[in-house]
Amino acid sequence: MAEMIADKEKVSSLIQKQIGEPFPFLSILHSLQDFFGYLPEESLRQVSTALEIPLSELYGTVTFYHFFKTVPPSEHPKVEVCGGPVCCREPLEVLEKKLKEARLSVSHSGEVERISCPGRCDMPVPLFVGNDVFVDARADCVDDLSRAKSPLPPETGLAECLFRDIRKVGKETPQIYKALEQARRDPEAALGNLKVSGLLGRGGAGFPTWRKWEAVRAEKAPVKYIVCNADEGEPGCFKDRLLLDHDPHAVFEGMAIAGELVGATVGIIYLRYEYPETMEVLETSLREVREKNLSPGFSLYVRRGAGAYICGEETSLLNSLEGKRPIPRDKPPYPTTHGLDQLPTVINNVETLAAIPPILLEGGKWYEDLGLGEHAGTKIYSVSGDISRPGNYEMPMGLPLPELIRHAGGIPNGKKVKAVTMAGISGGFLGGEDLEVTLDIPSVAKTGSMLGAGGIIVYDETRCMVRAALACMKFFAYESCGKCFPCRIGTTRSSEILAALKGRSEAVKEMGDLGRVMGAASACGLGLAAPLVTDSLMKYWPDEVKAHMEGRCLAGECPDE
Repeated sequence: MAEMIADKEKVSSLIQKQIGEPFPFLSILHSLQDFFGYLPEESLRQVSTALEIPLSELYGTVTFYHFFKTVPPSEHPKVEVCGGPVCCREPLEVLEKKLKEARLSVSHSGEVERISCPGRCDMPVPLFVGNDVFVDARADCVDDLSRAKSPLPPETGLAECLFRDIRKVGKETPQIYKALEQARRDPEAALGNLKVSGLLGRGGAGFPTWRKWEAVRAEKAPVKYIVCNADEGEPGCFKDRLLLDHDPHAVFEGMAIAGELVGATVGIIYLRYEYPETMEVLETSLREVREKNLSPGFSLYVRRGAGAYICGEETSLLNSLEGKRPIPRDKPPYPTTHGLDQLPTVINNVETLAAIPPILLEGGKWYEDLGLGEHAGTKIYSVSGDISRPGNYEMPMGLPLPELIRHAGGIPNGKKVKAVTMAGISGGFLGGEDLEVTLDIPSVAKTGSMLGAGGIIVYDETRCMVRAALACMKFFAYESCGKCFPCRIGTTRSSEILAALKGRSEAVKEMGDLGRVMGAASACGLGLAAPLVTDSLMKYWPDEVKAHMEGRCLAGECPDE
């Protein structure tokens, strides 16, 4: 009884410590899980009372996330292995078998479980053991693995905006946010520079940044918010992790500038759960911001997600912060008028916000001129898969895809490129003549794909594209939030068809029909993007699809069906 009372008092203390902060829901749950190792029912009852959330609704929200636990853990944590579209190229069954007996630097239970892509496609295969992250696991290398750390971007010799100072050794915390001071002195000039720069949102949508900011600025509301979307859940994308690990103050300053220009006083970074080491970096850097008063009048907070790809969609992210089930909202209205707590909110990606300070310091024309031809600025591409130097590359917008492949070292062992994904996997595949595309939003759109956040997974000539498509579609099916039938059922049925093509004479028609329904009726970008996987598979490699329908794999990667 005394222990129960003590636990209840501890829960109450943890809740009260955070309840006065903006949107404390996720932080409270993480604090409780850190204390107990899971979320006991009684603690959820206390959260329900304190936050005035019905217990049934709270339980539904908690269990939606992959990493909140409602049952007590075993004495030692299990080993969680990435099974995403890049890592599934490894013989995961063999790897998992060896991991049961692996000598890692932390204790584990020997139980092995696959998880969705945790954003380390440049260092496959990553493992999670509790809060410890290991990388570069292979079936022939499971002992003494290195801990996760974001490598610095390779040198390219090209002019850069975001990476121009990131490789400097011994970088010190800034004593002042110079670009923020400039914006405070002359906000109209700052907005003018943003317009001239041509900076488009780098999270995927490509919306003009200045236009979004002006929309929020024009709103007459007593409270406005700035939200940094750092829920980088797209397979093949890992650029935001690098920026936050090595240059967090650029992001903080970008958020503070946004707050200054639109009239917001609170900024929240929503960080994906699978970046625990990044969380430590951000917490340390935020203490520096507060100690040095680097953003006077603008308060910054970090909220850690709990594992849900859909939270990368901006309105799902807002619901997550508010303690609701993180499913997409209907639009309109848009977050610029009805965001957090139905108040005007700027939501920008990490890369977008990190570009703001150098644009203001160097001028909008400087940034515009970094692009090629009529395209403005630079773009960071996360390159992984069958590539010699996986990593992040900041390139001028409008660079031909073959040039990016060359900068990344080309294909190992002299092999040829067969395919690449676009937008992580949300843009489907490019193949054939479209592998010559220039990397800019309109050019990629002409191929029927999209540039998105800039994740590119490379496939060499030996890869089976049916198998690659199945891995992508399985990811979408697993991560579908379930709100709308077209996406929930369509991604599952598409996965089932791809997994069993043999003897299925109507497979192509079935996948086409499913894709059209998903594209026309899904509630958010996940359901709209998923058909691009099957559409591009059938567009570029119909012979491989036909062969699988006959029980053969032309690449020899798949067992006979």
